[in-house]
Amino acid sequence: MVSATVNAQPSAACHERARPKAKLPAWLEIAKPRLIPLLLATTAGGMALSEGWPANSATISLTLLGGSLASAAAGILNCLWEQELDGRMQRTSGRALPSGRLAQGMAMTLAVALTTAAVLVLCLGANPLAAALALLGLCSYVLLYTALLKPRTAQNIVIGGVAGAIPPLVGAAAISGHLSLGAWWLFALVMVWTPAHFWALALLLRDDYREVGIPMLPVVKGVAVTVRGIQTYAWLTVLVSLLGALVLPSGGVLYALLVIPFNARLLQQCHALRQRPDDPAAARGVFRWSIFYLFGICLLLLLARSPQGSGLAVGELMALLPPLQGL
Repeated sequence: MVSATVNAQPSAACHERARPKAKLPAWLEIAKPRLIPLLLATTAGGMALSEGWPANSATISLTLLGGSLASAAAGILNCLWEQELDGRMQRTSGRALPSGRLAQGMAMTLAVALTTAAVLVLCLGANPLAAALALLGLCSYVLLYTALLKPRTAQNIVIGGVAGAIPPLVGAAAISGHLSLGAWWLFALVMVWTPAHFWALALLLRDDYREVGIPMLPVVKGVAVTVRGIQTYAWLTVLVSLLGALVLPSGGVLYALLVIPFNARLLQQCHALRQRPDDPAAARGVFRWSIFYLFGICLLLLLARSPQGSGLAVGELMALLPPLQGL
């Protein structure tokens, strides 16, 4: 049953519609370029977790290029699949495909070209494993999440989050040719981070999802259940993030120290949402910080694996604990 507060509280998206937004070129809009930087950040994080880091600049550049092409192709295929759905939502009816600014045939041609280019770039610039994983991520996003899970279950993003968690594996595979424990740790971190991030956005857009019958958690279970779910996954994110100090090949101490304020702020934002579950500003705070949080984690991984950060080891941190316990 949908919570009464959902019906009484209009989403922030209603106010967003009144704001004029600059239109991107149609071919660029359907590639969803705003999603690409975060995927590239987690790809770089996966690279930093590899034993072969730092790698040569050509491999890094070509891997990020291939990842960008694969992400753009996935975005286009997502738009093609959801064209009819987007046309029924006021917020998305002006997008390139439902508005007719771009033909379906042109979009499909572009998606095929980008997918082919991504596979070639990753095969030649990195290795076939990285290319295969990028292709798996594309298929997971379009087929598993968009086509299968999104229209059928309120837990769509919990399972479908695997698509967004694959880029770290691509990065690790590109550098070392195999998947280390660290790469799987970052995969797991992105998986548990995704529900809190996406459900915060779903709180803001719940009226849109209800309008077209998409069973997002706030629509199916209401605001209170969604907020509890956000807090639960935020705590899981914090706990999993701390394990990074143990799986980093080097620099675990620096990472362990610097990740503390990121986690504290995430929990603070989630607590504010728990206190004010019907406040769009609180939901927006969780959503925005979650983006900054994942960027920050990946930056910390790169810093920890720098020559300066690598000079510290987890064992040195353990040696500091006995004196601290006496304080």
